[in-house]
Amino acid sequence: MVQYTSPLIIQRADPYIYKHTDGYYYFTASVPAYNLIEIRRAKTLEGLAHAAPRTIWRKHDQGPMSQLIWAPELHYIDHKWFIYFAAAETTALDQNGMFQHRMFCIECDAADPMASEENWQEKGQVKTPIDSFSLDATVFEANDKLYYVWAQKDPQIKGNSNLYIAEMRNPWTLKTAPVLISKPEYDWETIGFWVNEGPAIIHRNGRYFLTYSASATDEHYAMGMLTIADDVDLLNASNWHKSKEPVFKSDLVTHQYGPGHNSFTVAEDGQTDLMVYHCRNYTDIKGDPLYDPNRHTKVQAFTWHEDGTPNFGKPEPYNYK
Repeated sequence: MVQYTSPLIIQRADPYIYKHTDGYYYFTASVPAYNLIEIRRAKTLEGLAHAAPRTIWRKHDQGPMSQLIWAPELHYIDHKWFIYFAAAETTALDQNGMFQHRMFCIECDAADPMASEENWQEKGQVKTPIDSFSLDATVFEANDKLYYVWAQKDPQIKGNSNLYIAEMRNPWTLKTAPVLISKPEYDWETIGFWVNEGPAIIHRNGRYFLTYSASATDEHYAMGMLTIADDVDLLNASNWHKSKEPVFKSDLVTHQYGPGHNSFTVAEDGQTDLMVYHCRNYTDIKGDPLYDPNRHTKVQAFTWHEDGTPNFGKPEPYNYK
């Protein structure tokens, strides 16, 4: 099976890789300073490690998009580029001890999303009915409809964040009411914090598989999965089925800790499915794990079980020299 340098890109958390029709892989992720959004590209995945990043958006000096720029994702929708990300007005915690992020969208209608910062236009906040902590948005198309999946705090539900889905009117506006599809409930989802976040979608074998990350961002961080048939109503919560156990977690043998906030892409052969994720190789974190910069981007091939579900295996050990 194809293997890549591990880690592929150092100090890039929440990694997202998109393979475009131009043959390039485009990469974006949270930068350690949480102060800007950058894109890099290369014809090969290994090439991303050495590709020069281009800053395409910078945080504001003040206001809702001025602090803690998290988890950008690059999508190509109707011949335009979009980046979804989370930002806050302050680094202070609210009365519930949580950050104060909201979700935002920027758009680029130029063919080359890396050409200039001026090509990117702010579309504003992606608003939901509850004005609360929200982050980690992703989108996917199904049956000619665009769907939005994200993590958000509901003050009426215990924990930090749940997962929701809605149909979109356009790439920055919801069309339907949010539907709750997962909340932290199992022991492995509630270590340190009650968290469901970082959703990612892959469509294979007549189903949509939605992976997500749970618990605190230290070695307890792990990935879970929801599954739904692709011929049923995606906005009916009862159609989503949640795995009771994590599908990807820390491996003490290989010293890979807290794997998560993943995305999916495909290898250069156009066939091999790849998971992109971040993790650390140590557990002795000084201070808040969120501000430890050594969550590195890894790219790992995975296979499929006979029943058509993904087999992610275990985090591969570091192999760089």
